[in-house]
Amino acid sequence: MSAFPTAFHLGPLTFHIYGFGLAIAAYVAYLYARRRLHRADFDLEPFGRFAIALIVSGLIGARIAHVATNWSYYSGHPGRWLALWQGGLASFGGIALALPVGLYLQRRWWPTVSLARFTDALLPALIAGWALGRVLGPQFMVNGGGHLTHQWFGMHYAGQVGKRIPVPLIQGAEDGLLWLLLIWTERRGIAERAGVLTAMAMIVWGLVRALDERLLLGEQSHSGSLGVQVAGLALAVMGAALLMRQLRLQRDDQGLLDHETTTYDPHP
Repeated sequence: MSAFPTAFHLGPLTFHIYGFGLAIAAYVAYLYARRRLHRADFDLEPFGRFAIALIVSGLIGARIAHVATNWSYYSGHPGRWLALWQGGLASFGGIALALPVGLYLQRRWWPTVSLARFTDALLPALIAGWALGRVLGPQFMVNGGGHLTHQWFGMHYAGQVGKRIPVPLIQGAEDGLLWLLLIWTERRGIAERAGVLTAMAMIVWGLVRALDERLLLGEQSHSGSLGVQVAGLALAVMGAALLMRQLRLQRDDQGLLDHETTTYDPHP
């Protein structure tokens, strides 16, 4: 028995709720990102093409990574390689392909804008879309739950026996809280130096994703599960390195400003 339906039918057509949920989340993230870029005075003309390229490359990378890390199953079921409606998108696979695509297009279409300033404007929208996508996507897919549980919060998911930890809802809440943290940091003026917001997102999201995989989702010794944990920790380490660098530059800028203020003589 499934807590939620995974599809609905209109005559001979079958529509999978998982796909609709991801589409809604992507559209909301697109509108929000466009608003943030407009507020930061970016040229919006190429953003539609940028968003499409990012979504398509992310889906392709996520599916390739999922199939590759579950090859023992998919090698015998080639007809299911493209069966996205059953779920099966590896987050870090999507990031691995979408990241170089995004970097290339950012330099091509916004060459005068620093990468750090661009990602600071974009990432809160991506995190918000990701939070919504976890709730509207995997919650309605086949095999969407985590480990078996007998606790009160367990839910039934299609394709899985017994009550499962509702990982999609947990991750949606985690990403929602991360979005609130980024917005609070931005509005408080804590992240004065471009790149600080990006670094914070990398650290928190990477650590939380690794812990989720370890505690709620992962299968012991499974290559895909171990890969997610390693990738999450690596992302957090890179974020920590970026944060230390940007904070040091921010202190240097502040020290230079204080020095100039101190040595300025209004009556030469």
